[in-house]
Amino acid sequence: MTILSDRVGKVKPSATLAVTAKANELKAQGIQIVPMGSGEPDFDTPENIQQAGIDAIKNGQTRYTAVDGTPDLKNAIIDKFKRDNGLDYSATEVMASSGGKQVFYNLCQAVLDDGDEVIIPAPYWVSYPDMVILANATPVIVETGLEQDFKITPEQLESSINNHTKLFVINSPSNPTGAVYSQAELQALADVLKNHPHVLIITDDIYEHILWGNDDFINIVMAEPKLKDRTIILNGVSKGYAMTGWRIGYGAGPEAIIKAMKKIQGQSTSNPCSIAQAAALEALNGDQSIISTMVNAFKERHEYIVNALNAIDGIECPRSQGAFYSFPRVEGLIKRLGLKDDVDLSTYCLEKLNIALVPGSAFGAPGYVRLSFATSMDNIKQAVERLASV
Repeated sequence: MTILSDRVGKVKPSATLAVTAKANELKAQGIQIVPMGSGEPDFDTPENIQQAGIDAIKNGQTRYTAVDGTPDLKNAIIDKFKRDNGLDYSATEVMASSGGKQVFYNLCQAVLDDGDEVIIPAPYWVSYPDMVILANATPVIVETGLEQDFKITPEQLESSINNHTKLFVINSPSNPTGAVYSQAELQALADVLKNHPHVLIITDDIYEHILWGNDDFINIVMAEPKLKDRTIILNGVSKGYAMTGWRIGYGAGPEAIIKAMKKIQGQSTSNPCSIAQAAALEALNGDQSIISTMVNAFKERHEYIVNALNAIDGIECPRSQGAFYSFPRVEGLIKRLGLKDDVDLSTYCLEKLNIALVPGSAFGAPGYVRLSFATSMDNIKQAVERLASV
């Protein structure tokens, strides 16, 4: 007798979590692992945010809240979109969730049916396709590559849309590549989407604040406000405020869709942690200096790792514009070492060089690897030296 559902058999375990688990297993054996796989800032949550969580506990904020978040947090989310993005939302158009991942999951469950298709540019964040599959829909992967800066073109988008297309996913700054879409690039994609009113859009802005270069952050709704009535914005406090473990994400979009997402959440986790909500409120409303402190550190690490990786025979590492990842092409290194593919290389790096990184295949991009520089400069230098040694 088959115990498990067909659905779960179609879903892959999270590759990033698997790498972290394997690295922790080796650490427990006394092996010193250089951590380049984890996608979380190596900074502590700022003290004012910590204190807000402590105060929430002491003040008895330990009970259920509204499913979609406390009124205070929702107001802070509304204020954030107005302040940072120039976008107006009401309380019925925003919601808080247990991490940004739940926002995406809620959306998939709320709008997707069997036969629907979701356009996902690759490289993509590892969970997008599997959450689409869990909603009985079909991910349509559009391959991009280093030559086009890992960005989908208007022509690729147009050719991927059909009558079954329900949702288009865009992530900028990108996990895993750090690629950032310019206003002109977003406008070109928006011009395509305006001709297909049946297609919803989700813009994953979780790395909004982790950005360097001369351009300010912009998403597809800011570039083309006419798409606002069919776009859901995903964001959260995990990356920009070093709050990954607090698990607070939030979304904004059309009232009917947010209401449906709230219904899904009400029958799964219910409200996000009340204490974490109080901390997120302080993050959004309080001192924002932690952001520039982290971004300056990430920028310095980025400059080092790109130059150092490009000095290694068989590695081609593009520059990124945000997030805290490098996504080099390593086909030359794979060939030089006599290995099979990027998965083989990642295993080799973990077991032989004691470096934890993630194979590009997990992100829909074979022949690449993802290295997180959300770790100390010492760790980064060790990792590069070990790679160079082979």
